[in-house]
Formats: sequence, structure tokens, C-alpha cells
Amino acid sequence: MKIIANILFCVFFLLVLVHSFGITLHAQDEPKKAKVNIESGYLEIRPELPDAAIYTKDDTGQVYIVHEGVEMWCDQAYVYLNDNFVKAYGQVKITQADTVTLNSKYAEYNGNTQFAFASGDVLFKDPKTTLKTDTLYFDRIKQQAYYRTGGTVRDTASTLTSRIGRYYAETKKYQFLSNVVINNPDYIVNSPQLDFYSETGDAFLYGPSTIKTENSTVYCDRGYYDTRANTGYFVKNSRVDYKNRILYGDSIYFDQNKSFASATNNIKVLDTVNKSIIRGHYAEVFRDKDSVFITKRAVAVTLRDRDSVYVHADTLQVTGKPENRIIKGFYRARMFKRGLEGEQPTSGKCDSIFVDQKKGITKLLRNPVLWSGENQMTGDTIHILSNTKTEKLDTLKVFNNAFLIQKDSAGYNQVKGERLIGLFTNNELDTVNIHKNAEVIYFSRNDKDELVGINNTLSSDIQLYLEEQQITGIRFLKNVDGKLYPPPELPENARILPGFSWRGDERLQQVEDLFKGKPAPILPKIKGIRLPEDEGEFFEDTPGDELELPEQSKLKAKDLQNRIEDPRPMTRKTDSIQTDSIRQPPDPAKDSQENASEEQEK
Repeated sequence: MKIIANILFCVFFLLVLVHSFGITLHAQDEPKKAKVNIESGYLEIRPELPDAAIYTKDDTGQVYIVHEGVEMWCDQAYVYLNDNFVKAYGQVKITQADTVTLNSKYAEYNGNTQFAFASGDVLFKDPKTTLKTDTLYFDRIKQQAYYRTGGTVRDTASTLTSRIGRYYAETKKYQFLSNVVINNPDYIVNSPQLDFYSETGDAFLYGPSTIKTENSTVYCDRGYYDTRANTGYFVKNSRVDYKNRILYGDSIYFDQNKSFASATNNIKVLDTVNKSIIRGHYAEVFRDKDSVFITKRAVAVTLRDRDSVYVHADTLQVTGKPENRIIKGFYRARMFKRGLEGEQPTSGKCDSIFVDQKKGITKLLRNPVLWSGENQMTGDTIHILSNTKTEKLDTLKVFNNAFLIQKDSAGYNQVKGERLIGLFTNNELDTVNIHKNAEVIYFSRNDKDELVGINNTLSSDIQLYLEEQQITGIRFLKNVDGKLYPPPELPENARILPGFSWRGDERLQQVEDLFKGKPAPILPKIKGIRLPEDEGEFFEDTPGDELELPEQSKLKAKDLQNRIEDPRPMTRKTDSIQTDSIRQPPDPAKDSQENASEEQEK
């Protein structure tokens, strides 16, 4: 018994020397691996645990341990000298310089592999964020932390949750996988994969993702969002939903603070209230102002009476609340209405166009021309009025220098005056009234469609009757002068009224004619957002029997291996969108002017 007591006393004395003078112990088989150093704590040796030195906090404070730049505090530590391994209990704190801090109820630290494991109310902090989880792995060699049982990260103003998370200390990046959610007082983000940089607040979204605010929802398969500035850039199936508008585009820039969004290439803006759609290749949407600005082959399409009305201009602007939408088109404006089955199309051209959807009025301004079937009408200004209840064409008004021309096989039927009023029935012009200083040239035919004379008459007012867009009768009010000339008696030069201008070759026959004579726009090349680099798995694919795992650890070999059921991050290996960098947020304004694509719109 004395021999055993002496042996235990010698071991105890040696451990006291190590503790008192901070001696670093080296295992004989691994001399290059620094041993953990116990700086303070009450030492206890228990016969039933001959491999462990037990340190407990005392009056001077907690147990204090250091190793290779890591400092550890705890209420009690089991130090296994042969394995260079520590098990810490009660108010555990581990710090690495000023980069990260780890708090938990229990922790393990392997000095040989510099691998730490923590459990129980785990708090992991870097300078800007705090991670809370139940279990956490920290690899000091890789400078990475990892959890896969759910975690919550708190930023300056946001809370991020996910089932799986990985932290890269060198870049201060979190990579979240599976049910990723960002909760912010101003928005909620949902994504299957999200990379978050804690220093800047930059978030990169991969896979079908949404950003919901009080007044909008952003959708994308690839996106960038500044969680502190509340701005973002989205590509790949991107769209923004407002309460009554939906914006689509190859790329979308979004500023929540200004309630602003802009989109580039293959734009589509849906007005869900007024059954209309606007297309183009660059658009700006101001939600608070209820305003949409769109250019580059901009065209607005509105459903009216089961037919579509197209409005095109170099630039389109849509303003007003849903119940009072106004469309303005500037420069080289055109309109087209195909007509229902059996109807001829209605089309027009002008410099500018104005559409008030509530009042059902369309104004063609500056050098306008309108074709209703075979009838061409020109004047200083043209107004087209629709019945707001039936959505059918109702009235046509041409102000100042009104001129109606209809081509005849022998010439041109013509009516001119100060003002023209036309009436529609079932979207077809059937009555035309010309007021003030009216004059007509009309090729009169009999029932066999034979030319019987040419009517040239002056009158204060003239009324025309049409069937199937053809003039079938004329009524003169307060005749001034005129007669029906036999064709040979009216010279060719007298068969044209002053101001005559036939523009039939400009007439729009189909939707594609909206862009006739206009070059296809040169579209900018969209900069994508590439997937992150493949940085490998957190756990190495090491067989369980080869893992350097102390016998005293609570962990099992399976705990330090990757699980098949856990999702893997999407990486650059499968990325098809090219970009120069993912760290810097793209500049949509710059992208819209530079890197022009050589491919033109078909």
C-alpha cells in the first residue's frame, strides 16, 4: 500500500510543477505537437481516473487553459495529458485572438488536431454577428465552424436561421443550407442556400429564393442582397411583385428604401388590375409614385373587348393608381388593334400618344395618322374614344385640318374639313361627319360597281355612311358648290384635294409592324452571379478507424463524418452564368451601358 501511495504522490507532485510553472508537456511519440497549457485552477487527482488531471475553478477565478493562440476558460476541466485532450464543463469560453469567441456549457478541445466541439447553449461570435446553436464543430486548421442541427445568427438588424451552417473565419462568411430564413423588421428572405458576409452584410442567394416586404415580393434563382442598405440585384427567373404590378426581367435591381426597381433585357410588366402588359428591354418602376418607365422596343398591350390593343413608342410611361392608369408614349409612337374575327385592324402613327384607361380615350398627337379598315385619317390631333363599359370603340375625333382618304380603283375618295367626328358600331367605323369648310371628292359607282361619276362638292358639313369600311353614301348639309362630273371631264390634277397625303405604305397590317423600320435594340450583356467556389466538405472523408479521436471524447466516429442525407451546397462546378466576381455587388446602371451584346432581338 505504501508503494502505491508513493507513486500517486509523485504523479501529483509532477502535475503541480506543471501547473505552477506553466510547463508545456510533449508526448514522446509526437514531439512537434504543442501540449495544452493549464495556467490556473485547482488541481485534483482521482485514482479512478488515472489518465486525467482534473482542474476546478477556485477563488482566483475559472480554470484557464491556452494552446497555440487559443484561450479557454471553464468551471472544470478534465485534461488528458497523454492524448493532449481537454473536456471542459460549466460556463465554457474559448477565444481565438480577437476573431472569434465560443461559449457553451460543454466543450472538447484536441490539441493534436486543433479541433474543438461545443454543445449546450452554444454561442459563437465574430466581430459583427452571434451564432446560437446546440452543437458546433470548430476546425482551427481550416479556420471553419460548422453546425447541422439548426442555428440562428444575429446580425446588427437581422436574424438568420438555417438547419446547416458553415463559417469561414478568414473571409468572415457564413454559408447557410436548408430552410434558410432572414428575418428583418423590413423584410423576410427565404432561400435554400445563402452566403452571408458578416463584415459587410452582403447576402448571395442560390436556388429559388424570395424577399418579402410589406409592399413587395422579390423572386429569383440567383441574387445578391445588401441586408443593411436594403438593395439588391437579381438574375435568373427574377421578378418583383407589387400589389398590382409584376415586373419580370433578365436582371433586376431593387431598392426597398426608395420603393424602386429597374430591369434590363426581356422586360415584362403585368398590370393585374387593368389586364395589361408592358414589354421592352429597360424599365424603371416607382411603386410609391405608381409609375413605370420603359424603353427599348417598349410596347403596352391592353385587353379590350376580347381583343388586344398595342401601344408602342421609343419610351413609354405608365402612371396613376390602378383605377386611373395613364399611358404616355414619346417619340415615333404607334398603335395597333388587330380586331376580332371578321373585323379589319385599326392602327395609327404619331409622334406622341396618350391613353387614359379610366376615361377610355386615346390621343394621337403631332403629325398623327389613323387607319380604320381602308380609311386613312389625318389631322393636327386625333382622339379615339371607347365605351368604358363595353370596351368597344365608340367615337373618333380629328381636330384641325381633318382629312379622310379611301383608296378607290380609279383614284382616291377624299373628304376634308376643320373637324371630323366618326362613330363606330361593333368596332367598325360606320358614320363620319366633317364640319366646317368641308370638301369631298368621291368616285360614285352603281350597283354593278361601275364608275358613274366623280363628285366634287363644297359644303359646310358633310356626312358619310360606311358599310364594311367602304363609303356607301354621302349627305351634304348647306351645299355651297359642287357637282357630279363624268370621269373624262374632271382632269387628273383636279382629283386631288389640297393637303392630300396618302401614307398607305406606312399602314400597320400586323403586330410586328409596330417596329417596322426601327433597328433592333442592342442589348447589354447581363452579368450573372456565379455560384461559390467548391471549398470541399467540412469533414474529411476519413474512415472512422483512422480518425484521431480520443477514447474519452463524447463524440463518435460517425459524428465526424459527412452525412448522406444532408444537402450539399451548389458550387461553381455546375454554374452556367459567368461573372468576374461575386464579392462586389453588380452595378445595374453601369451594366446597362457597357458590355453590349452582339446578339440582337429576333
